[in-house]
Amino acid sequence: MENTEKYQVLLYYKYVNLEDPESFRDEHLMFCRELGLKGRILVANEGINGTVSGTVEQTNKYMEAMQNDPRFADMMFKVDEADGHAFKKMHVRFRPELVNLSLEDDINPNELTGQYLKPKEFYEALQDHNTIVLDARNTYEYDLGHFRGAIRPDIETFRELPQWVKENKDMLEGKRIVTYCTGGIRCEKFSGWLKREGFEDVAQLHGGIATYGKDPEVQGELWDGQLYVFDERIAVPVNRKEHVVVGKDWFDGTPCERYVNCADPDCNRQFLASEENEHKYLRSCSHECRVSPRNRYVIEHNLSEEEVQERLARIEEEKSVNA
Repeated sequence: MENTEKYQVLLYYKYVNLEDPESFRDEHLMFCRELGLKGRILVANEGINGTVSGTVEQTNKYMEAMQNDPRFADMMFKVDEADGHAFKKMHVRFRPELVNLSLEDDINPNELTGQYLKPKEFYEALQDHNTIVLDARNTYEYDLGHFRGAIRPDIETFRELPQWVKENKDMLEGKRIVTYCTGGIRCEKFSGWLKREGFEDVAQLHGGIATYGKDPEVQGELWDGQLYVFDERIAVPVNRKEHVVVGKDWFDGTPCERYVNCADPDCNRQFLASEENEHKYLRSCSHECRVSPRNRYVIEHNLSEEEVQERLARIEEEKSVNA
């Protein structure tokens, strides 16, 4: 019998002091499991950051319980409809901090953060030539989708962002800086750090891209591509007026919005590839990964050494023809 029950995915965070986060973690994990939720939640002394999935009834009970707790009473939930669970298991983990900027003197967003912009205000900032829009996410997130005209810092992880800013200070000085991320949590710290570094006019998209896409006034306009999310959905739409594909296939540069992980477990790079190219290149981002003795694609498809060599030869032949 077909399951017609409706599901929801919740994305949320709150910077608030948790005096005993490890005890909170244990209690919260039990509570989530009792409700039947699945997801990934981080807790730290500085607060909570989570994404969970469940039926509408389960997720509504979770939101109600959290908002009845004075510590989380004003916490913003971004809610997505779903066909089923977006996670396989339920994890609640303790971390020293919710997001890692690798600062010796960490930022407390409750004391210092950039100006909050509503979606309409952010939409207007995107069209202001005196404003620099910085994407505060990782490169693979940007490559799948981003705001039109936003700068893509050349970084692999969020903690590299401060160093990138220092190296590009001349480009940013004297400008209005507006930043954005998936749900807003990274921008809270990053915008505060920018202000501490001496940048005076700093703002952030309140509630992140997830909120912008649901705003009835802007309807996700000026967003291109899809939003990368950290669950089994991988990608979700944002722009409800037009869909522009910005992702490019790792191998041939054609439009693509399909992420795979490199089959070499020592690499595990996430890259965009069509299903055809995934098979053609053994789901591997480089020759070195294709010939790895631990290549998962080769193992999964039970390819013989002779079959692998035949595919490698075809790849090299095609390269020489196109050279």
